[in-house]
Amino acid sequence: MKNLLIAAALAASTTAHADVRITEWMYNGAAEFVEFTNLGASAVDFTGWSYDDDSRLPGVFDLSGFGIVAAGESVIITESAADIFRADWGLAASVKILGGYTNNLGRADEINLFNGATLVDRLAYADNGTAGGPRTQGISGIAGSAAALGANTATLWQLSALGDFESSFASLGGEIGSPGFTSYAAAVPEAETYAFMLAGLGLVGFMARRRTR
Repeated sequence: MKNLLIAAALAASTTAHADVRITEWMYNGAAEFVEFTNLGASAVDFTGWSYDDDSRLPGVFDLSGFGIVAAGESVIITESAADIFRADWGLAASVKILGGYTNNLGRADEINLFNGATLVDRLAYADNGTAGGPRTQGISGIAGSAAALGANTATLWQLSALGDFESSFASLGGEIGSPGFTSYAAAVPEAETYAFMLAGLGLVGFMARRRTR
């Protein structure tokens, strides 16, 4: 049983960062922003994580301030001050926001998410060019389907619309988006739950073998 618990914990730790994805962005509005979401089953420690645009350099904008990001939690970076962004979008204090980044996005650019030196997710887009993608000017870009997440194919993304499947709404400044939330973050068991499930299966198997004997 102990070995099963250890195996479950190791599996969760090695795959957790791969489940963090870019889930929304807006390059031009009252305040540019990018949303990242932990779509995995276990919490992720963002210490040592960072963001950069098309220069692709780890460590440019430090994301360590997010701390532990729970399973299903969305976090936001923005060029404005965090409190101003929160007030404009009416976001609760529980939504984690890091403000003041200066490596701003353009009409044709990249969003790069790093864990240390490891690239976790990338989205290259161009609203006029071969890469394609929506023109997120005052309206955020969202994944048109789960297949778009992590695929780095901007043509699979679309513009937000009021009351869409992401429950998009208007900010005080008139922008449309859903920062701090994504419908793709379905409720999933925590890693500890999986560990106990595995332990339970191991116990059932042990009892079955014992009865057979």
